[in-house]
Amino acid sequence: MRFLLLPLFTLAFLKSAVAERPNILFIAADDLASTLGCYGDPIAQTPNLDRLAATGVCFERAYHQIPLCNPARASLMTGLRPDRTGVYDLERHFRETLPDAVTLPQHFAAAGYFTARVGKIYHYDVPAGIGTEGLDDAPSWKLTVNPKGRDKTDEALVFNAEPHRKISAALSWLAAEGTDEEQTDGMIASEAIRLMRENRDQPFFLGVGFFRPHTPFVAPKRYFDLYPIESMRLPYAPADDRDDIPAAAFAHNNPVAHYGLDEKVLLEARQAYYASVSFVDAQVGRLLAALDELGLSENTLVVFWSDNGFHLGEHGGVWQKRTLFEESAGAPLLIRWPGARGNGQPCRRVVEFVDLYPTLAGAAGLPTPAGLDGRSLVPLLHDPLSGWEGAAVTQILRPADERLPDPVMGRSLRTERWRYTEWNEGEAGVELYDHAADPMEFENLAIDPTPEILQIMGQLRPLLKAKARGLPPTTPFDPSSL
Repeated sequence: MRFLLLPLFTLAFLKSAVAERPNILFIAADDLASTLGCYGDPIAQTPNLDRLAATGVCFERAYHQIPLCNPARASLMTGLRPDRTGVYDLERHFRETLPDAVTLPQHFAAAGYFTARVGKIYHYDVPAGIGTEGLDDAPSWKLTVNPKGRDKTDEALVFNAEPHRKISAALSWLAAEGTDEEQTDGMIASEAIRLMRENRDQPFFLGVGFFRPHTPFVAPKRYFDLYPIESMRLPYAPADDRDDIPAAAFAHNNPVAHYGLDEKVLLEARQAYYASVSFVDAQVGRLLAALDELGLSENTLVVFWSDNGFHLGEHGGVWQKRTLFEESAGAPLLIRWPGARGNGQPCRRVVEFVDLYPTLAGAAGLPTPAGLDGRSLVPLLHDPLSGWEGAAVTQILRPADERLPDPVMGRSLRTERWRYTEWNEGEAGVELYDHAADPMEFENLAIDPTPEILQIMGQLRPLLKAKARGLPPTTPFDPSSL
């Protein structure tokens, strides 16, 4: 009898432990820059995300491993850097390189969680992949839902400022008729709320992936009305800003400043982008309200993230992503963990999105798989000001084109003060920006370096090489000292 009771007692204990673990509401936006009120944007109207930041921890210096949808998401979901996933473009699936990888939601599923996805968590072509499984990962989920709204049926109404490009890669937008719930992202919020309601009696890991503000910028008209054109401005840049920047620093799909478009069109594009941001914010608000209504807020860890940043005309006319500048490499990261002592405080430590896997595992009381490239942010969730030797590496692969005879890999290291970038390990250019004096990255100090700057570059170079490969630096180094 004792032999039979022991397993039953153990099973009951494990079920109790699982029941006490926090739910994970894992919310993703697509191509969202730090254009949120909680990040200091002066015109963004994002009350729901601002409230999430005010009740959780807003990571003001969070950096992706690669500023492009598919490889960024593959890196985040596996906890591995791109050089380990083998994914640098929009086509390759990480399981081609890592068939036995255990993804973040897989890890939770193995621990007894119900795992589900609504919308875009892994890569989808936008808007072509909306309503399909995209480049999803079947082992990650027990259930997937792929809504398709009137933004798909109304595609013919989208204005394309660059008709020679597909609307997915052009500055394109639509001030849509109808309600939020008729749009794909509105449907995604509705489906996610349904799944929360149906599964509130078991621990869940729910991935909710919104497609906006990815091009085409589509949102109901009322969100456009929040941003009158006369309130729009193009970002400032010195007239000679590009003179000291290597050619490889500019993405191949944006070779001409502002795509050669006139200012009126560019301001309309910015209006449409901000409208899409506010539309996504409203859907996040619906999710947060549902948590409160269902009595789940006190036992649900909420994560909000974007797969990369986004340029809106900085550096004299850079748009979209694929650069190693601050606007593209950085992205919003908000985490609200009930009971965390740091809730309500921003965190200015340098963190990486590859850190999310060990963070969520640790917060849920799950073991952290061996071999991950990130480290847990749990200490910063309890004390955002605690010591943290943080440095982030972001990389991008440039294809060969008329500017670059051969492919070029760029890798950039961000510490609390510096951004140091090498293109093909320096052979195709080097950049160094001092964020203490030059937060907009206008002056490349690597062009004509002083002895002091040469010394700083000498310290940053080995740290970049080591961290990019997941190795400890060869000499002790405190990034906050630079």
